[in-house]
Amino acid sequence: MDTATPAVTVALHDGSAVVAATSQVDARRHGELLLPAVDRVLSEAGLELDAVTGLVVGVGPGPYTGLRVGLVTAAAFASALSLPVYGVCTLDGLAYAAGLAGLQGPFAVATDARRKEVYWARYEDFRTRTGDPAVDRPADIAEQLAGLPVVGAGAVLYPEAFPDAREPEHVSAGALAALAAERLAAGQELLPPQPLYLRRPDAQVPKNYKVVTPK
Repeated sequence: MDTATPAVTVALHDGSAVVAATSQVDARRHGELLLPAVDRVLSEAGLELDAVTGLVVGVGPGPYTGLRVGLVTAAAFASALSLPVYGVCTLDGLAYAAGLAGLQGPFAVATDARRKEVYWARYEDFRTRTGDPAVDRPADIAEQLAGLPVVGAGAVLYPEAFPDAREPEHVSAGALAALAAERLAAGQELLPPQPLYLRRPDAQVPKNYKVVTPK
């Protein structure tokens, strides 16, 4: 599952292929849509939740509230069912999906970070990220990404900085699960299921906050 972008996306993977998947784009309803999406995927596969043997969750980067929905839900399922839970960078999932669709490297991935910024990373190919994810204004990175295809909604939002925008716009849980399965089969260590924050949350305690104590 992944809720780091406006897409609420869930998939069931059997280790070899995606069994069932669903995605719905709605940036304001992550908490409302995620659990019904889990039920829908399990129903389509004809399975119950106890058939799940492991969980993969996108760790972002992404806006604070939406990202937390997926991570907290994955943690709750893992605790209740005693399941392992693995984190995967959401940008890596987008890159992997682009590669499965035929995009050759090098290229970049950019998602909407709000505040007129994008979360982005550069890839040598659809499995290999070069450097850590970052958050920047599109104009500030346009020159270093010049000539590269850029995958994701961030590219679509800022065509003046990223003229060669490519699909998919949002991550899919199916691609995220397939990438995780591939890495696990190769003995690679996945990320802990912790949020990948690249800046402070929008909601902060006001400065000069006055504490009121009873007399």
